[in-house]
Amino acid sequence: MSFILMATLIVQPATADAALDLDAESAILVEAESGKILYQKNIDAVLPLASMTKMMSEYLILEAISEGRISWDQQVPISDWVRTLSLQTALSNVPLRQDETYTVRDLYESVAIYSANASTIALAELISGSETQFVQLMNEKGEELGLEDFNFVNSSGLNNRDLQGNHPEGTGAEAENEMSARATAKLAYALLRDYPEVLETASIPMKDFQAGPGEVIPMENWNWMLPTIRPQHDYEGIDGLKTGFTSAAGNTFTGTAERDGMRLISVVMRTESRDARFNETRKLLDFGFNNFSTVELFDEGHVVEGEETLPVAAGKEREVAISSAEALSAVVRNGQNDQYSVELGLDQEKLNEDGELVAPLEAGEAVGTLSLSFEGEGEEFLYSGQQEGVPMVTDTAVEKAGWFTMMMRGIGGFFSGIWNTAVNTVSGWFS
Repeated sequence: MSFILMATLIVQPATADAALDLDAESAILVEAESGKILYQKNIDAVLPLASMTKMMSEYLILEAISEGRISWDQQVPISDWVRTLSLQTALSNVPLRQDETYTVRDLYESVAIYSANASTIALAELISGSETQFVQLMNEKGEELGLEDFNFVNSSGLNNRDLQGNHPEGTGAEAENEMSARATAKLAYALLRDYPEVLETASIPMKDFQAGPGEVIPMENWNWMLPTIRPQHDYEGIDGLKTGFTSAAGNTFTGTAERDGMRLISVVMRTESRDARFNETRKLLDFGFNNFSTVELFDEGHVVEGEETLPVAAGKEREVAISSAEALSAVVRNGQNDQYSVELGLDQEKLNEDGELVAPLEAGEAVGTLSLSFEGEGEEFLYSGQQEGVPMVTDTAVEKAGWFTMMMRGIGGFFSGIWNTAVNTVSGWFS
């Protein structure tokens, strides 16, 4: 359906809160359902992404699972290059053998929990035949998701120099994945929206990886804000999502936490240390949970003053009452409830050339949308058009008028026209 708002929201960038004093080159905080930006700092600067790249790889792995192109229990071949890379202990890896059987689930868990780089490439080769083709798929998916400020050159987030000449074709030997904080938040938003099951694995603090007979690798999640890993970083409600580090990127982290039914997504880029990326994330999440909440601003059945009814053509009744089908809620900064109003936007495809609905109409038939308008300094969302809105529907059914009723209305209209003409003529004589 085509919805046209009668007025336009004033949209201005959400500014950085000075009291937050965030020590990161770039950062963003987003409410995960609406995509509303609650905090931003330098969010369109394109910076190295490091292993936060793996959120896109995870998206494509979960997509391949959901579409039946691969399965959790499927065996993953280990190429010579993947075997060699997996033994690089200076990088995040689990050792992979070519005489051992690993399933998609085994390797996916090593990616999501331990950020295993060789495992990521093995899954990329399984899905696309080569990492080169998988990277092409990553960039295509980025365009599809509207990320805008991004460039993927490999599936893992390493600098290409770490791939020892085995980097994907068409990418530079020193190239590195890059993305803005805004685009990174969009990626996390899409991942949680489309594949929320990602959190089932991302939230595991510790798990053993069976690399071979008698070779068990304990995988400690790099997200130290999960419980039991580093108690000083424990954070209530956190269950994901992805850390990253390279010398160019510094320490990065995309986090997500849920409290009282509200989920937040945070991104920090170029922090000074592993501890700092979690300390700065804590500031962001605390800011969000302490200053915003989900509020029901307008009840179900809300009626817009002055627009309580719509005219109806060819119906037994000449108008029909309309109201909102659902309550209208939003994530609101504390103390700003009274800065919201509503706007009615009608579905133009439902109206005739005279702006009327055309009978017959069912009770509860959607005729437009009721949208929130913020009257303060403005709001910003990850994607345009994400402003909160609910359907406006007819309160009652309107049957189509019969031929006799339509004929009488036509006759009445004819004589009304004659009368109006006579009155206008007489008025002209005495003017």
